[in-house]
Amino acid sequence: MIEEGSKSSKATVEKRQLFMEMRAQNFDVIRLSTYRTACKLRFVQKRCNLHLVDVWNMIEAFRDNGLSTLDHNAEINVSRLETILSSIFYQLNKRLPTTHQINVEQSIGLLLNFMVATYDSEGHGKLTVFSMKSMLSTMCGGKIVDKLRYIFSQISDSSGTMVFAKFDQFLREVLKLPTAVFEGPSFGYTEHSVRTCFPQQKILLNTFLDVMMADPPPQCLVWLPLMHRLANVENVFHPVECSYCRSESMMGFRYRCQQCHGYQLCQNCFWRGHASGPHSNQHQMKEHSSWKSPAKKLSHAISKSLGCVPIGEPPHPVFPEAAERPQDLAHPTQLKPVSNNMNDTILMSSGAPTSTKSSTLESPSRLDEEHRLIARYAARLAAEASNSTQCPPTDLSFNFDANKQQRQLIAELENKNREILQEIQRLRLEHEQASQPTPEKAQQNPTLLAELRLLRHRKDELEKRMSALQESRRELMVQLEGLMRLLKDEEQKAAQTGGSPHSSPSHSASCTMPMPIRSTSAGSTPTHTPQDCLAGVGDDVLDAFSQGVPRNLRNDLLVAADSITNTMSSLVKELHSVDDGLEDEEVNMRNGRDKVSAPRHYGNRHSTPSF
Repeated sequence: MIEEGSKSSKATVEKRQLFMEMRAQNFDVIRLSTYRTACKLRFVQKRCNLHLVDVWNMIEAFRDNGLSTLDHNAEINVSRLETILSSIFYQLNKRLPTTHQINVEQSIGLLLNFMVATYDSEGHGKLTVFSMKSMLSTMCGGKIVDKLRYIFSQISDSSGTMVFAKFDQFLREVLKLPTAVFEGPSFGYTEHSVRTCFPQQKILLNTFLDVMMADPPPQCLVWLPLMHRLANVENVFHPVECSYCRSESMMGFRYRCQQCHGYQLCQNCFWRGHASGPHSNQHQMKEHSSWKSPAKKLSHAISKSLGCVPIGEPPHPVFPEAAERPQDLAHPTQLKPVSNNMNDTILMSSGAPTSTKSSTLESPSRLDEEHRLIARYAARLAAEASNSTQCPPTDLSFNFDANKQQRQLIAELENKNREILQEIQRLRLEHEQASQPTPEKAQQNPTLLAELRLLRHRKDELEKRMSALQESRRELMVQLEGLMRLLKDEEQKAAQTGGSPHSSPSHSASCTMPMPIRSTSAGSTPTHTPQDCLAGVGDDVLDAFSQGVPRNLRNDLLVAADSITNTMSSLVKELHSVDDGLEDEEVNMRNGRDKVSAPRHYGNRHSTPSF
């Protein structure tokens, strides 16, 4: 009694082990139910080592265990299910290298408990054949197109048309997987699921694949292709910084905002709904499963523009609509159909890999399959031989000419492809050189250098003129200050004598004007009169000193100073406009012609002396 109790408690612990480990991963913090479901099922797949079993190996295990001949509604007990799982994982260990062996007993126990908890919730101890096939073919490894082909072979009739009742049964079974990982409210089965997936009346293989692999896929099965994408991007590296967690690199998916420029999130931040700055969770995000460098993006864009890359590729290859038919081995040269059923053996013969073990190669069904392939190949050779003997000599010459034309066309296409690749390489080098500007690039264009030299010469002339005008202004200011001092002296004398400053015009007229300070060359004797000193000054100053009548000389001097200030302001504005035009032209040439370096700026060219 004690031993039976310990065994039952051990079985209970093993049954809960997988779910306890899944809860420890804290997948429930993922905001979107689709990603949450896909992550949970991917965890179950990897924990049970189902990702190491290819879909073709799974189909081979079904056939070797006699499941291909059983009806879909037939039931198998848990002990036989354990035997089937044992054969699957032991064959897997034979294919794996010795350094990558798995724990077979642990994998069998975890997967068996998960399948029983998923498909035998009432505790009958039995599962249907279709439930086991649907679950294992969905959760195993391999390409999604191969899985969907096998599923279609199980839900279609002899003519290759899908049976809606069988597809409805498949949805009931496969949607128990999200329910098992506590995502039933998001992806549970409903009665309208079939018609929402396929509103058409007749569904063939290619139509089935188009719908199931569309973007987006049917809502009830949207987690299935996402689980495969998760498996493909687990080891993808993105050398980009996350805009939220500031991680310098990303693994897995990368998400770029379509509204915020340069805003990118890693998959953990996006799944948890993190956002920062102006970005919001309501913004549309684009999912990236790979990283392309700027050089690769440029080459891909050039190749796409030149027509070297197909614009739209189909999501899956186009398969023949009619079901494949095995051949009769009694008459290898005659193509006689034996059966119209598209069973597991036919699928294995059409696309299964050849790397299998000797134990499976010795099975009778596998030998029959090889005989069918040999018979088909012999019939094809016989048909080609009969066609070649019936062709007249003219046909042979025509075929020879056609082959010659084809070879010439192939050679022309190869040359064209070679030229296109050379052009792509040249454009790539030009782009790299343009992205790394050097000062020597300015010396490659003599026209640009000549224009820049002329502009700089004009700028130097204007700056010299500005310096001369400032010097003249300084000298005029010195003269005005001397005159102001003379006026103050006259006012003081007039105040002392009791007369007005303008009472003696002869005295005011006899006042000497200060001479301007100018450098003269050797041998020249400068002679300046008061009128010569005021040459180039405004009319108000000239009138103030040329008239003999008494005037308010202080006001005249202030008016003259304002006139000089206005003249200098207009000259400064002219110099500024010339400098701005020079800078704009240099900026345009720098942006349009190999980024020529801008001329130097002078620090005090905008400074204006104040009174």
